[in-house]
Amino acid sequence: MLSSSVFKFLKDLGKHNDKAWFDANRKTYESVKADFTQTVEQLIAGIASFDEPIGELEAKKCMFRINRDVRFSKDKSPYKTNIGAYFNVGGKKIQNAGYYFHCEPGRSFVAGGLWVPMAPELSKVRQEIDYNFAEWKKIVGNAGFKKFFSEAFIKVESLSRPPKGYDENNPAITYLKMKSFIVSRSFTDAELQDKKTIKEIVKTFSVMKPMLDFLNEAIKQ
Repeated sequence: MLSSSVFKFLKDLGKHNDKAWFDANRKTYESVKADFTQTVEQLIAGIASFDEPIGELEAKKCMFRINRDVRFSKDKSPYKTNIGAYFNVGGKKIQNAGYYFHCEPGRSFVAGGLWVPMAPELSKVRQEIDYNFAEWKKIVGNAGFKKFFSEAFIKVESLSRPPKGYDENNPAITYLKMKSFIVSRSFTDAELQDKKTIKEIVKTFSVMKPMLDFLNEAIKQ
């Protein structure tokens, strides 16, 4: 899958996060980028086996730039110390649920869902969960789903009170208060250097798909 040089480069970048060092090691970065691109291509092919439209994506359009946007950040480090890719038929900037792959030494993971959707999309998701709670529970309560995502959803900020139009006694209230709907699974550096892990990541993404379909159907309405 990924070579050890990917992790070494990202570790070194964490210690020397400045333009001068990056420029001096640009050839190494280009090699790392090529390695990561190949992995992204393999993931696209794997996901397409159960989510066919993903197969039309180009790897380069799924990958995020390594340059950080520092305009509104106190941390002015110019580069990210991770590399990632997002697989979504609508593109990286479209407000749809998709699949995400994150590579960072000691902190690698795969994830999927909706991260802090805008108010109109969030409202639609809440309404769909409320109307079709039995279906939602069947998806996120499935034994296979729980096996892969033991903590269910990533703990992010939630409302302290029910959103407007919903009651505290609503059986779906825990989900209705959520501002994001993301599940994730961690992978070690060693696992991401094992070629067998591609199949495991693809399997993980396939388990997410019913949840992503539910969220995307909600947004379409």
